[in-house]
Amino acid sequence: MKINRYVDISTIDREAKRDYIDRHSPFIHCEKTAKKGEKFKVTVKLGDEYPHPDDFDHYIAWVQLWNGENNLAQATFVPGALGNQPGHVEVDFYIVPTRNMKLTAMAFCTKHGLWQSDEVVVEVTE
Repeated sequence: MKINRYVDISTIDREAKRDYIDRHSPFIHCEKTAKKGEKFKVTVKLGDEYPHPDDFDHYIAWVQLWNGENNLAQATFVPGALGNQPGHVEVDFYIVPTRNMKLTAMAFCTKHGLWQSDEVVVEVTE
């Protein structure tokens, strides 16, 4: 399966292409440091400027949070979870880190496939 990745949309001329890339791309929002053994919040949001459809045959089916090759968490959605209105899927994951992390998020659109975020490095301190 092809993995799609975000491209800086300010470098793309066509509005439709910017919309397509942005609304499918997961973005990780979290602090850059965490305390070992303490609950740590990681937010994954799809899209920054453009909302994604929430139709019966075109919606975000799931969002995953990964640390390297380890799947840490997953949120699953059904059509209509956003009220059948275009929107930004947003998930808060709470994890308890034990060592430094290299986080990525994956999201699956039922029409446009698998999308991966940029990696976010989190330093875990004692």
